Amino acid sequence: MDPKLEINKQTVLAFYEVGLNQKDFAAASKLIGDRYVQHNPRIADGIEGFDAFLGQLRRDFPALRAEVKNIFAEGDFVIAHVHGVRVPGQLGTAIVDIFRLDANAKIVEHWDVMQPIPETAVNHNGMF
Repeated sequence: MDPKLEINKQTVLAFYEVGLNQKDFAAASKLIGDRYVQHNPRIADGIEGFDAFLGQLRRDFPALRAEVKNIFAEGDFVIAHVHGVRVPGQLGTAIVDIFRLDANAKIVEHWDVMQPIPETAVNHNGMF
């Protein structure tokens, strides 16, 4: 495997841990590039938008946890299949996050797709 792909995956994994799980803006901001483009319509562009988002998480969902179930890298992109739980005990959300990283392994762009995990399913495959 290309070492750059592994470095990019490690950057994204670190971003989940320090950014989303620990909600540590100072640590997470070191993983973000000079220009951060956000495609989630509820989060503003730039490092300021990410700071505001983390502030909201700290305030509204202090126990939020994101567990990366699968992670893939190709070119400048890293895709993560994530189980997000805002409040302990809830079923949570199945999330696919797509990140684009620059040549320095810094996150410069983000997309996401989210689906609530239902109580019941018509199959037994699970969402992860």
